[in-house]
Amino acid sequence: MTITDADAFEAMLAHHRTLEDQVARRVATLQAIAVSNAPYEAAVAELVAYVAEEVLPHAMAEEHSIYQAAAGLPDLSGTVAEMIAEHRQLAASVAALATSQSPSDAADLADAIGTLFTDHVAKENDLLLPPLQADDTVSLSQLLVQMHRLTEAARNEASAIDDVSLPATATSVGEEILDVRELAPAKRHESIFAAYDALPGDAGFVLVNDHDPKPLRYQFEAEHTGEYTWDYLEQGPRVWRVRIGRLVDAHA
Repeated sequence: MTITDADAFEAMLAHHRTLEDQVARRVATLQAIAVSNAPYEAAVAELVAYVAEEVLPHAMAEEHSIYQAAAGLPDLSGTVAEMIAEHRQLAASVAALATSQSPSDAADLADAIGTLFTDHVAKENDLLLPPLQADDTVSLSQLLVQMHRLTEAARNEASAIDDVSLPATATSVGEEILDVRELAPAKRHESIFAAYDALPGDAGFVLVNDHDPKPLRYQFEAEHTGEYTWDYLEQGPRVWRVRIGRLVDAHA
């Protein structure tokens, strides 16, 4: 069956509705639990997992498919840049939610995530997809196929990394240990990226965290594709250790 550009347009809108509905449902569940003062950790984990496993891989795929195509159209490069920045903000907010320290903090972060994602999807639907559909040089059907392949590749890569468990001796002698467990959630990403930016080529540090930093990895992939390494050394249930390295030519 041949997929037309009109079919692809409707499929993209439908998928956006699904993602938006699923995020909104999890946000509402978390907020309701937080108000009732019931244990909220499971609801946090469900929202974090959905965004990390469904939304962020889709976002990465968009950047390398429809966003690239849209950036080449008149007057859309600025919009594309804003939307890429929103992907980064989403990843950072999810990472902060994963380490929230109270029901009220979790509810506030969930609300911010839900609002950001709803507004973001509306921009894609209203500002990006219609011009792409209207442009004769763009094939939405091909972009849809490309996006599906990239999304699946992002999920498979994350799954492969999750399955790797290296011994503690896999780190180089003298590498910095960055333990962020005692830091406020808002400070963790700042400290991690500052440590990465300070690395010379072919060096690394070991991140110690109290949860799986999968959302952080998607942010690294979005901002430093092909420039970093990520190796799990310990994977819970209470402590996660990840060696984050900078490739030798990353400064080039």
